[in-house]
Amino acid sequence: MNLTKKRWMVLIASCLINLCIGALYAWSVFASGMAEYLSSINHSEITTSSLAIVFSIANMVGPITMIGGGKLVRSIGPRWVITMGGVCFGLGMIISGFAQSVGMLILGFGLCCGLAMGMTYGCTVSNCVKFFPDKRGFVGGITTASYGLSSVIVPIIANNIMEETDVTMAFKLIGIAVVLIVCIASIWVIPCPDDFVPEGYKPSVEKLNSNVKDYTWKEMLKTPSFYIMILMMCSGAFMGMMIISQASPIAQKQVMLSSATASLVVSVLALFNTGGRIVGGMISDKIGQVNTLILLLLSSIVGLFLLVITKEGNLVTFLMGVCIIGLCFGGFMGIYPGFTNERFGAKYSSVNYGIMFIGFAVSGFVAPVMIGKIYTSTNSYVPAYYVAMALSFVGIVLAFLYKRVEKQS
Repeated sequence: MNLTKKRWMVLIASCLINLCIGALYAWSVFASGMAEYLSSINHSEITTSSLAIVFSIANMVGPITMIGGGKLVRSIGPRWVITMGGVCFGLGMIISGFAQSVGMLILGFGLCCGLAMGMTYGCTVSNCVKFFPDKRGFVGGITTASYGLSSVIVPIIANNIMEETDVTMAFKLIGIAVVLIVCIASIWVIPCPDDFVPEGYKPSVEKLNSNVKDYTWKEMLKTPSFYIMILMMCSGAFMGMMIISQASPIAQKQVMLSSATASLVVSVLALFNTGGRIVGGMISDKIGQVNTLILLLLSSIVGLFLLVITKEGNLVTFLMGVCIIGLCFGGFMGIYPGFTNERFGAKYSSVNYGIMFIGFAVSGFVAPVMIGKIYTSTNSYVPAYYVAMALSFVGIVLAFLYKRVEKQS
């Protein structure tokens, strides 16, 4: 079987792997159970807000191994990097299942799972995008969507386990499953050659004339476009990470939903987050990445405004806002792997995307902590929505600045 056909097997296996490590996004399901469990064994009140630091750290450390794993891929290949990441992620979940303090939860979920996610996710996405120069946006969307889809599937599995046992057992069983599935699926992952061109693919005249060189990370850091892109990613990821990290508490406190109904809101958000990654990638293949990013940022402002005007019991307005934000955030994450690849070349894309992912990590750390502190001090989420709206507007300005810089270069 030639590489043009084998690449589809690589894509399927990579999506299955991302589905496993996407359990990181299911944190909100584990958080309430762990808060109750830790409170009971430590005889002191631990809230979901006080555990937000665990999720923030998990998102913050990802770029470390995404960059390191990108360099390692060129030495030992993606299969072994993914295997190591899968084992580390599973161990992190198991450690979390034995946690008896916030510190141990930070070690297991925050550090082990966060570092493993960066290593595995960066490898699967970059390798797949390299295999599909003819469908960069679509494949970037599919691979990141499988990661996001985990936050739909894992909560269902985790809740079923917790109903029969408890949250600690959910961590342990899911951790074991991740190790087994990732190790088996990685067998079908092969590296994409630097000079790979799929059969029948003819680049457009515009792409042929662009002559995009393969930038090393040092060369990338010397371009003004990189700094605009990473700031734009930070702006676009902020609103998504803010809402995703606190979706259930927001639904319960702002709209007065029950915990069971609030968990459905989390699933709806996850579905739109997943769909946005595919839709955003497909649209970017048609109208270009930057135009799509502008569209998503404008839409996110609308979604946040709907949350601002949501009153107690107004479920329709709330759901509309949440769905728009999920769609926009997913679109952003689906576009950026191909965006980075197209601007800085495919050869060093694993490392380059890892560095670009720092923009996401910053938002992933700051947004959950910020919205928790704002709610604690004001008893309202609305000020946090205004902050996210302002950052989305900044992202739009950056997008137009990027166009101007690229035109002059």
